[in-house]
Formats: sequence, C-alpha cells, structure tokens
Amino acid sequence: MKKPQAILLALLFVFALKANAQKNPPLRLIATTPLPELVGDLEFFAPDLKGNRLFLCAENSKTVEVFNLRTGKRIHTITGFGQPHDIVYLPDSNKLVVTDGGDDFGWVELVSGENYQIIDKIKLPPAVDEAVFDPVNKYFYVESGSGEPGGNTHLLNIIDTKNFKFVGNVTLPGKNSEAMAVDRAAKKLYVNNSGTSEVVVVDLATRQVIGRWPLAEAHNLNGLALDEANHRVFSATRQPPKFWVLNTDTGKVVVTLPCTAYNDHMIFDSARKRIYVTGTETASVFEQRDADHYDHIADVPTGYRAKTSLFVPELKRIYIALSGKDMNGTSLLKPGAQLAIQIYQVQP
Repeated sequence: MKKPQAILLALLFVFALKANAQKNPPLRLIATTPLPELVGDLEFFAPDLKGNRLFLCAENSKTVEVFNLRTGKRIHTITGFGQPHDIVYLPDSNKLVVTDGGDDFGWVELVSGENYQIIDKIKLPPAVDEAVFDPVNKYFYVESGSGEPGGNTHLLNIIDTKNFKFVGNVTLPGKNSEAMAVDRAAKKLYVNNSGTSEVVVVDLATRQVIGRWPLAEAHNLNGLALDEANHRVFSATRQPPKFWVLNTDTGKVVVTLPCTAYNDHMIFDSARKRIYVTGTETASVFEQRDADHYDHIADVPTGYRAKTSLFVPELKRIYIALSGKDMNGTSLLKPGAQLAIQIYQVQP
C-alpha cells in the first residue's frame, strides 16, 4: 500500500474511533457525592471490596473520608492526621496505612479498619507524600524529602506492612517524585521524578537506581501506569499536558499525544486496552491498538481540578475526586466548582 493511502486509512480509523466515543462515551457518570465542608486538595483513594468501603485522603481537611463503595454515600470521617496524602487498605488484617506529611514533618500511620483509630505510627523525614504498594512482598514504598536542608536528593522509605516496620530506603535524584508503579515480573519500580523531569527505574532487590529516562522538554511529571505484558510504561506531564509511552526494555519514548491539563492520575485498563488520564475539566481516554500505537478517543467531561482517581476493575468503575475549593474553605477556585467525588461506570 502506498504511504499516502496508509496515512489516510489511519486517519479515517481515528476519526471513526472518536465519532463512536462521542456517541458512546467510554465513561458514564452514575453518582456524585458533594463534600462542601471539606477544603483544599482531595488526594488518594483506596478500596475495601469485601467491606464495601472507599477511603479518600482529604489533605487540607486533615481527615480520611470513608464512603460506601457502590453508592458513594459518606459513612465516616477519620481524624487525627496532619496532611494525609496516600493510603492502602490491607484486607488480611483490616487495617489502613496512611502517609501523612508536610514540609516540616513526616509520618506513616497504621489505622484500625474496625474502630478507625490510629494504632501505631512510624516517623519519617519531612514532606511525606505519594506511595505505592507491592502486593508480592507487602512493602509500601513511601516518598519523602531527604531530611537534609538544601539537599538535592529524596527518599523512598520502605514499610513492611506485615509487621508495620521500617526496613530501609532508596535514594532518588532530585527533590521530589510523583506517581510510581511496581513491575512485579521484573521486580522493578518505575517513578515519575518531577524533580529531574525523568522516569527513574529502581531495582527492588538491590534498592538501587538502575535507569534514568529523561522526557525531553517536559516538566511536572504526574500520573504513571504500567503495561507489564507489553513492556510499556505510561507517563503524563502537565507542562506540556502530554501522554507519553516508553519502552521499558530500552527507556525510549514510543509515542506522545496531547492530554488533559493539570493531570494527576493515570489508569491502565488492561481488559479494554484503554488508558485514562484524569485532570482538570476532563479525563482523556486513549486506546491501545498494540504496544506501539495509541489513539486519543475521547475527553470525557468531569469537573474543575478533577485530578485524582481510582479504578476498581471488579466493579468496572472509576472514582474521581474534585478539588475545587481553596485551602481555607473560604472560596471556590472557579465559579461553579465543587469538592466532591464522582463515580463513573466504564462502558464496553
């Protein structure tokens, strides 16, 4: 086939995908829970499938909010935190592990899933933030500052959730990271390193950095997801707002496409071969044709600063948090904005 004909067919294929996505959106809003008394940023989610609960860190409200996983109705508020950021639910013990930190303090707290009391805590360096859980070794990798004023590195602190003990750390370049993903087969950790504008690769056995993959002219790396089967890692940047695909065997960039602005989270839906990037106003949806080819099929309307999200594949649902109020709770950041959680049903 001649090259112009191939390009024309590819363009027609993309137009057909987008037309179908507009007619049958890949996400359908089924519930919204307003949270008018909360303030500032809403951060990370964690699901409890057996207990039908959804947990959400309300950073500036200093709480972890508990919702009914299926209806979105709020059922409890957990207090006692400073600035909760990230969270994992441990079904075997019915406990939560919460990262909690600001510029001058850092903790990881163990919370009972029965009475919602904080039952233990581990002190870490300041600026504790995002984390990722490895379901194989039950380790929780928690990002923090270096603890050294003016330092140009930061840490991944390793918490063994089986006995809630600090077991070591990994030193990363730059001053901060964002999203992370564990490659269970390769025993590697991929990190969106905002401080150095690159994806960093960590060997989990040696706890050493073994790869650094710069994203040219990109800043503010945020969402990250992993396709282990196809050896691809997906990254999202805010400046410019762009979706990136990298080959995990080589570190080379395979594809870049525009995406939603002020993005924060990314989800890989392996069953439907889709990637969802959540940001302000919209969620960008990409379809994976194969490991090297991706199509932007839809921008689903969400809300202002609708940036953090969670996919629960068992329910075929995506939960999105809207953070439309300032940190003092005195005003909306945009007329009509709100603090709320939205529940979307993933469509075939």
